[in-house]
Amino acid sequence: MLRRFALAEADAAAALMHAGGVLAYPTEAVFGLGCDPHDHAAFERLFALKQRPPAQGVLLIAAEFAQVERYIELADVPGEVLQQVRASWPGPYTWIFPRSAEVPAWIAGAHAGIALRVTAHEPAAALCRAFGGALVSTSANPHGQPPAREAQIVADYFGDALDGLLDAPLGGQSHPTVIRDALSGAIIRA
Repeated sequence: MLRRFALAEADAAAALMHAGGVLAYPTEAVFGLGCDPHDHAAFERLFALKQRPPAQGVLLIAAEFAQVERYIELADVPGEVLQQVRASWPGPYTWIFPRSAEVPAWIAGAHAGIALRVTAHEPAAALCRAFGGALVSTSANPHGQPPAREAQIVADYFGDALDGLLDAPLGGQSHPTVIRDALSGAIIRA
């Protein structure tokens, strides 16, 4: 059964993910689907809901740099690059880094790197703080359908197959965040 949570219930929504649940939550531009990145069974359920090929991988969203630092192979990132990225966070910027051994293989899919964002969007950040770490973040829609920009569309897409929904406002961006390669600066998704 789909449980709806208000923003004040972020702790309960985080507990649902700690228990293996898949949760939809608001991000800067669209609702995202999330789960514990280290829970393979939850991740497989998320991909089944999306009907998405697992080779595509997902990004991780966090409330602060400390929540994503462990996923970056810091020895492969020049100090000035890390400084530039950190200056853009928290904010609507997703960066691809060389991934550390801490990144579960299923998160990156067929990609060599890991996409990370430290969000300034308070509902998503509050959820990450309540969870105590970074979360999987991928758009809340079946593969090939438009991303959900309203809680009711999320519910219509997934119904009771989804465990929970953090019903809070989106961040006001018109498009999902730009994804850039941290080392080259190349835009991967505009």
